[in-house]
Amino acid sequence: MKNFKSLLVCFLISAYSFANVTISDKEALLALYNATNGAAWNSSWNIDNPMDSWYGVTIENDKVVELNLPFNNLEGVLPDEIGNLTSLRKLNLGFNKIGGTIPTSLANLQELTSLELFMNKFEGNIPAELGALKKLESLKLYSNALTGEIPASLMELTKLQELLLGSNYLTGTIPNEIYALSGLKKLSLMDNKMEGEIPAEIAQLTQLEELLLSSNQFTGDLPIEFMNLTNLNTMMVSDNNLNQEYISVSGKNPPSLMLLEMQNATATMDLEKE
Repeated sequence: MKNFKSLLVCFLISAYSFANVTISDKEALLALYNATNGAAWNSSWNIDNPMDSWYGVTIENDKVVELNLPFNNLEGVLPDEIGNLTSLRKLNLGFNKIGGTIPTSLANLQELTSLELFMNKFEGNIPAELGALKKLESLKLYSNALTGEIPASLMELTKLQELLLGSNYLTGTIPNEIYALSGLKKLSLMDNKMEGEIPAEIAQLTQLEELLLSSNQFTGDLPIEFMNLTNLNTMMVSDNNLNQEYISVSGKNPPSLMLLEMQNATATMDLEKE
């Protein structure tokens, strides 16, 4: 009888803990399910089953820490409740059909290290509030319909290693403060409507391996300081309004080749990769 009572107490404690700790997370996931036509997902959720059995959901210590639903036919909008998943470290909703604006409530996800919303139908500006995600290492928003300028607040994400904003409708210039992203390895702004000169401050990103600026309206010359980017193995700056054309470099080429002038050069651009 004593063992039975102990077991019952443990069960009640566990049940209470589950309800107390995860209720906001569960409500946030249900809001996502309802806002993106969850019944039509390729891999849907049986919301009557425990949350740890839901496709793409990773739970640790009764908190959702990862949400991975790429290629899953999500269609609709991203609800504000997504910002209630405050323990989330990774959010990947790439290759879906989510539209509307990117909710500013994402700024609540202070543990987030990877935000991947690429290949959707998001529109409007990139929220300046994303600059609050100080642990972010990867920001992938490419291939949407985003407009406006790159928020200056993104230059405060000093742990970023990947900033991929290509194939949108972004305007304005590259912030000179980009030098603050000292750990950046991949920078892609290709296929936008950005203008102005390419800032020499990019040369301070000594860890940079990929620089994709093709198909914009950049002017002027490629900064000679780029010769200092010794880790750079892929660079594409074709199809701009630069004073001269430059060879597109891909692979382990000597840095000196990056500044080789070509008359009427054409470059084959690869699709952005993760």
